[in-house]
Amino acid sequence: MQIRPPSKYHLKDLHKEIDLFDRKIEHCEHHAKFDSEEDRASALQKLMTARQKVVKAAAAMVSQGIVFDPEQLPRSMKAELQSAENPANA
Repeated sequence: MQIRPPSKYHLKDLHKEIDLFDRKIEHCEHHAKFDSEEDRASALQKLMTARQKVVKAAAAMVSQGIVFDPEQLPRSMKAELQSAENPANA
């Protein structure tokens, strides 16, 4: 497997992947049909675990100093960033 070097373009792709996982999780929570709640919980756990791996990879790249455009952050991360910048409003 070829490993991509850390770059702003790879970070942008990771942010897109996080946004995709957010949409998949939202669909799984509210729209997908499952035989039981245990099946739904299992599917949600798998999606959240996969999302966490991508979030950790993106956070590692940011901590290495790779710059990114805040406008290209996933919606879920924009909300976190805004609440971190404005703690009085949270």
